[in-house]
Amino acid sequence: MVHAHPGRRSRGGTAAVSHLDPQVFATYLERTRWFGGKGRAYDVTDVSTIGTLPGEPPLVVVHLVEVTYADGSDGGEAGVELYQVPLAFYEHPEQRLDHAFVGWWEDPDHGWVHAYDALHDREAMALWQRAFDDAAESPDGTMSSDGLVFHRLPGHDLDLDAQSSLFSGEQSNSSVRYGEDALMKVFRKVTPGRNPDISVHEVLTEAGSTHVAHLYGWLETVQDGEPVQLAMLQQFLRTATDGWELALASVRSLYADLDVHAHDSGGDFAGEASRLGEALREVHETLHEHFPAERRPASAARELADAMVGRLEAAAAVVPELAEHTGRLRGAYDAVAGLGDLDVQQVHGDLHLGQTLRTSIGWKIVDFEGEPAKPLAERQLPDSPWRDVAGMLRSFDYAPRVVQRSLGIEDGPDAELLEQRAQEWAERNKNHFLTAYAGGGLSAEQQTLLDAYVADKAVYETVYETRNRPSWVGIPLQAVAKIGAP
Repeated sequence: MVHAHPGRRSRGGTAAVSHLDPQVFATYLERTRWFGGKGRAYDVTDVSTIGTLPGEPPLVVVHLVEVTYADGSDGGEAGVELYQVPLAFYEHPEQRLDHAFVGWWEDPDHGWVHAYDALHDREAMALWQRAFDDAAESPDGTMSSDGLVFHRLPGHDLDLDAQSSLFSGEQSNSSVRYGEDALMKVFRKVTPGRNPDISVHEVLTEAGSTHVAHLYGWLETVQDGEPVQLAMLQQFLRTATDGWELALASVRSLYADLDVHAHDSGGDFAGEASRLGEALREVHETLHEHFPAERRPASAARELADAMVGRLEAAAAVVPELAEHTGRLRGAYDAVAGLGDLDVQQVHGDLHLGQTLRTSIGWKIVDFEGEPAKPLAERQLPDSPWRDVAGMLRSFDYAPRVVQRSLGIEDGPDAELLEQRAQEWAERNKNHFLTAYAGGGLSAEQQTLLDAYVADKAVYETVYETRNRPSWVGIPLQAVAKIGAP
């Protein structure tokens, strides 16, 4: 059940927007792919204006919508979340934007206005583009306007004639492409503090890393003395292909002839898996060099194990099928508790094949924001590189299962052969990726950490699938059933 309350207060000096109907925002959030509260009861408890884009028409206003969940904190998720909603306002209906219509309001200054999701509007998106260009012209690389601050890094001139195009299919944020020139990611769920996606890209860009899209700039506001980062502008990778889609294509090639083994398939992905492992190792090495790294005492291993157990207990309340596996999962976590000192550093935090791009010159890793469900303060903390490795291993396990399910073959010899080929593909690519990343075999300590992180990731996936794609929950549950099994 969703409720909407009028904006009762402003946030950090922003003006409350009492003339905006909160129920319109509540309805709008339900329609989006990026809203993270689906499946939970919540209230829209505040709507605030944080800034207006320089230049018009159209009038583009950035809002923060506060969502408060009835269940409070749930499995590490915040009880209150803020979502960024930029709206383009027009006096008259714009039929070209009917698909992006959000609502209409009686504005004290402009009368009745029609509001549209600004990211669908090329006229509106040109305002962001020009503001970033203005920032590049200033001596300090910044441009401020009505509470919004645009930052630019030197080294790239924007193409102001490039038209915008909104990417479809994203789930946590929204990305807009400016022709062949640049890509702007708009963060939908925002939290006061520096977003690691920006801070990590800034460091890797200045270090000259060849495995990321270079950062051009970012947009932020300030509330209660803290930055709230709203968007980032970066290099558009013209020749890039999504790593997840490449993996699925490889699986489909294998399944086209079930008599062929994975290593003989014309679409064999093992070489790409190896190159991706090498790319991740190089990114981790650069992050280790430029961000604080530490060796934590043995007590940190127990804390890590306890945190994993806590996430398991919270997940079991959402996914009852986990109950029969909790004993073996705890065994994987208990093994971590017995380890000695732990090495931690800046990592990606939410790595999988969908966070990679294959270009004509190699693999790129994207989206260093970390797990969207975690609080920002937690996502900023150093972690073990094996968390990223585990995320990739789980993704290699997912790809053949997703294609397998799409075929609808559940019984008979073909189903058994499909299962064999799925295991072959997953194990072959996991082994190539892991060997390339580690430069050989793993030590006993590394294997213990990796096993626990794989288990932790699979548990997380069961919750995600239960809430978002219930028909897919069998994929992570299948993996959970194998953890610790003889």
